Amino acid sequence: MQAIVATDRDAGPGGLSLAELPYPHAAENDVVVEVHAAGFTPDELDWPATWTDRAGRDRTPSVPGHDVSDVVADLGYGTTGLTPGQPVFGITDWARNGSLAEYVAVEARNLVPLPAGVDHTVAAAVPISGLSAWQGLFDHAGLVAGQTVLIHGAAGAVGSLAVQLAHEAGAHVIGSGRTAHRDTVMDLAADRFVDLQQDRLADVGPVDVVFDVIGGALLDDSAALVCPGGTLVTIAEPPRFRPERGRAVFFVVEPDRSGLATLAERLHDGRLRPLVAATCALAEVPTVLAPGHRRPGKTIVTVADGA
Repeated sequence: MQAIVATDRDAGPGGLSLAELPYPHAAENDVVVEVHAAGFTPDELDWPATWTDRAGRDRTPSVPGHDVSDVVADLGYGTTGLTPGQPVFGITDWARNGSLAEYVAVEARNLVPLPAGVDHTVAAAVPISGLSAWQGLFDHAGLVAGQTVLIHGAAGAVGSLAVQLAHEAGAHVIGSGRTAHRDTVMDLAADRFVDLQQDRLADVGPVDVVFDVIGGALLDDSAALVCPGGTLVTIAEPPRFRPERGRAVFFVVEPDRSGLATLAERLHDGRLRPLVAATCALAEVPTVLAPGHRRPGKTIVTVADGA
């Protein structure tokens, strides 16, 4: 099968290349899926699990990509709940070869049925970004109706879904981003936009929750915006500064089948609309995902015919 591989830790997305690899083996409770569409997070090339297995052994060449929308091809020993030919979507395992390939082996518990009428390209933009948004807002920050949340990077893959989920939950949503992202963020039902190139961040607060996907100085400055009892939550890096009378949480998204099912319901009935920045074929990945080509939303790789 054809797959995109990473072999150089220091090369970044520009070091990805197309290669021929063996058909994957389905271990116990695995499924092998035929990939129709896949997502890629550039930061994953910095994750230790991209380069080593759970025992710390080198596993290059490594196939990146952990968002996937696909069709079940084969079942491993003992696998139940899914059937060959069934459309599914979800997350591939962190320390195994990923979704930028024609086929990938995945733990069955990390997949859920793809709702009828949902395109593979749309579904592949949701798993990691959607679970990151859901877990950050509700599991870690405890966001509830009537609270105010500031979402940094609101036009991005995670931030755009966080805006929609927070709005649906009844929160007052403030989205931040570059000047060019204003219309995109407001179209997602944000109540207010903060232009990080022109507006003063200090004028925003206080807020109950800050959800950050950017890190750096923006994360540092955001701690002062959190009101007493509020939460600063980030997926970018551990915060250096904590709110004076609130909490600071850094987390890494976790696979969650029930969470995926919740997102699937919202996809099916139109309550959740991921931003797909662009699509490309598997062979185009080394060029399209190279530095300098990034844009708001998520770039989705279409693999199988008809994806």
